[in-house]
Amino acid sequence: MKNLKNNSESRRNFIKSTGKGALAASLAATGFPTIVPASVLGKNAPSNKINIGQIGFGRIAMTHDLPETLKNDIARVIAVADVDSNRGAQGKKWIEGVYEKKTGKAKYVDVSVYDNFKEMIQRKDLDAVIISTPDHWHAQPAMEAALAGKDIYLQKPTSLTIEEGRMLSDTVHRTGAIFQMGSQQRSQNPWPQFKRACELVRNGRIGKVKKIFIGLPGDPAGGVATEMPIPKNLNYEMWLGSTPWVPYTLDRVHSQDDITSRPGWLRCEQFGAGMITGWGAHHLDIAHWAMGKEYSGPIEVEATASFPTEGLWTVHGDFHVKAKYDNDVIMEVSGDYPNGVRFEGTEGWIFVARGNVGVTASDPVPGGKASDAFKASDQKILTSEIGPDEVHLYESEEQHKNWLECIVSREQPIAPVEVAHRSCSACLVSHIAMKLPRKLYWDPVREKFKNDDEANAMLSRPQRYPYGTTNVI
Repeated sequence: MKNLKNNSESRRNFIKSTGKGALAASLAATGFPTIVPASVLGKNAPSNKINIGQIGFGRIAMTHDLPETLKNDIARVIAVADVDSNRGAQGKKWIEGVYEKKTGKAKYVDVSVYDNFKEMIQRKDLDAVIISTPDHWHAQPAMEAALAGKDIYLQKPTSLTIEEGRMLSDTVHRTGAIFQMGSQQRSQNPWPQFKRACELVRNGRIGKVKKIFIGLPGDPAGGVATEMPIPKNLNYEMWLGSTPWVPYTLDRVHSQDDITSRPGWLRCEQFGAGMITGWGAHHLDIAHWAMGKEYSGPIEVEATASFPTEGLWTVHGDFHVKAKYDNDVIMEVSGDYPNGVRFEGTEGWIFVARGNVGVTASDPVPGGKASDAFKASDQKILTSEIGPDEVHLYESEEQHKNWLECIVSREQPIAPVEVAHRSCSACLVSHIAMKLPRKLYWDPVREKFKNDDEANAMLSRPQRYPYGTTNVI
């Protein structure tokens, strides 16, 4: 922390000595602190913006991460990297189109395109990256970006395995990078009800919490497994990354025509764990936030799940997870419950969900009515005033804006790396329990299962050289 403080002081002095009063006033007017990264104020940072590179240009990048980031004038996206050259070209065209519409100037930004993110993150004029890649390509580029001195916005889940997540968290802390997880339910826009629900629970409005019920969908079986020719525009070898080589088929990767459709890799266990991490990283994060267990995890987990017996897709379908925390709270996660989080206490209950507001048009389940997104056993619970001496949780207007603000201030964002790792690891522990027909005893401090070599062997996966977190230098 001493180094961060010294850096902040030097940045303040730099602003004063170089007459950056106009910049300071501009930042203050937009709600941003007036301390900015050295790279932002350096000669290689046009217009004193935060220069950002987009890693992966697909459904989430185009419909969520980039639109939300580009609403903030301090952000300047100057590069895009994708192993699919068609998507890289689409990214360049889309980003430049946004700037042209915003400024009325053609080629306001000349976006560079890279087929390998490793080359992009070596740019000295690049301050930060947004990572919107498949799950198996989350931890490695985030680690490498941190080691290259970049700040990081990473889509959830943080990692494919618990070992990867631990490596990522340790690397981010060691480098001092500002890391934000895409856990949008924490921010006020578009779902203010989640923070409100967590504050009500934290302040005892339903008494002592006894049970938490989380509704998550499963995924269907299906997918065409027949081998197909690899598209010339796709570096399939690199797309597979650290995972084992398997033949190319369209349903294993992503559409070559519709960038906004739900990609097939989401339903292949080789690349992710399915809905338990896909949606679970959101809802379990909210459960942790409400309980004050953001830096911990369950101590007991047992689960059942169905897995496809035919077709290409292999992630879980219907499932039921039962977990116990050290505060004696029992958490159950299943598709049998409404999509959302229900807290039950000794004096009432609160249910919170997204309602009819989604992230993308291809969200896996239809949203409920807006009026169904925030309910309680007594309406007075929801309207209860939280006093000045009670618990008030971190206030964030919007997830990407909060990240940008923290790049400027060097303070921690609302979903920092260790919190992100813990919400992901709770999901991954649940996924391991789906595979083993017994109760598992998890030690969230040591991050090991107690007296269970078989379960502990599932905390990591072999990584195919030269890819993977174990091969990051």
